[in-house]
Amino acid sequence: MGDTGPTGPVMDRDEVDRALARLGAEHEAIETSLLALQDHAGRRLLEGAELTGVTAERWSAAEASITLLWTYFDAYTGALRTAREIRSRRRWSSREDLVELTELLRGEAVTVAGSAAATANAPTLHGGPGRLSERYSLVTLVERMNQLYATSLDMVVAADAVWSALPARIDLLAAELGRTRKLAHSVGVRPGEHPAGDDLDRITRTLTRLREQAVCDPLAFWTPAQGSSAPGGGRPDTTVYDREARALEEVRREIDAVLAVRQDAEQRIVRLRDVLSRADRTLAEARTARGEVLAKIAATEVPVVGGPPIVLQEQLAAAAEYRRHAQWHRLSPLLESLEEKAEDELLRARESLTAVTAPLAVRAELRGRLDAYKAKMARLGHAEDPELAEKYEKARRMLWSAPCDLRVAEQAVLRYQHAAAELLGTARRVPGQGGPVDRTGPGA
Repeated sequence: MGDTGPTGPVMDRDEVDRALARLGAEHEAIETSLLALQDHAGRRLLEGAELTGVTAERWSAAEASITLLWTYFDAYTGALRTAREIRSRRRWSSREDLVELTELLRGEAVTVAGSAAATANAPTLHGGPGRLSERYSLVTLVERMNQLYATSLDMVVAADAVWSALPARIDLLAAELGRTRKLAHSVGVRPGEHPAGDDLDRITRTLTRLREQAVCDPLAFWTPAQGSSAPGGGRPDTTVYDREARALEEVRREIDAVLAVRQDAEQRIVRLRDVLSRADRTLAEARTARGEVLAKIAATEVPVVGGPPIVLQEQLAAAAEYRRHAQWHRLSPLLESLEEKAEDELLRARESLTAVTAPLAVRAELRGRLDAYKAKMARLGHAEDPELAEKYEKARRMLWSAPCDLRVAEQAVLRYQHAAAELLGTARRVPGQGGPVDRTGPGA
């Protein structure tokens, strides 16, 4: 059409019908979205919740936006209904009808009372304070509704996502915390008595505070997605929750360790008693052996044998007391320390016995060597040699008399060995005497 009006060329009937069909589809889509927003679980929760912080501020603005949305929608509905009524007046619209429809469909023909926008506490299209009335075109009104809907839905979806995720997870962790507290109490892990008990108290306070904050101010725990413009783009911030969950897991591992102590504490204490008893018996044997050495061996240094450490027995008694009173958290580190110290004590006792009996071992070695050489000489036919017999008797009297001077006795044995070696060398040089040449020693 060539005619023009204040809004430009006047629309023909086909353009009007197409515009009405498009606006009708938009109207249906907007109405569906608004009803879905109205019935959204997050919006209903926001209406009934006692909000604080950033959520209270944003919900106040979102409520105003939703109110204004319905005001805009009602105006949009009224304008569309008016346009349809004008178009339905006659099958072939007159020029006057087309001019009116063009103004209504393309011009700023929709009036929205400014008081509604002002009392709704929502920003106006122009960003300034609400006026007595504002005029919009249908296209501008749709854009405005889309904008308000997106910001309102974003806030509602974010709050609902936090409420759906965080409180439920906190409740599950709190239930696990309760079971852990009961278990901890049963093994003596209590606040003020064990670090794990203090950790449980701190975790309890943190989770209680976290749940209250998540319920009253869910948006404080919302992390928007970077670069996302879709409503609800982001995720709940679970940093605090995750930290406390890890702390609870660490406490649970400590309690499991204490439980393991409770299960095998009696056997470990019995083993400790046995190790310490063996150490005491070994020390007693060393003390007895020291007396024997001092009586039988002369001119030698015999180390002093200490007594059993009283502190280990006291700690063992304390361990038994802890077990009797189910103080497993105290028993666990004490048993670990005692087991290490008891093994060290048994090793010390054995080393003391070895050191004390060393002179007796030396005497036994000298006796064995002397008898071995004597047997060899007898086998070779020199048992009746007077000089060799005299040296043997001297060495034997020294080794079988008490106290025995080991240094002098060793020299006597060496003299006997030397005499035997000389005798064997002479015998090998005289034809017809002695046996074959023996270069091996007494044990051959």
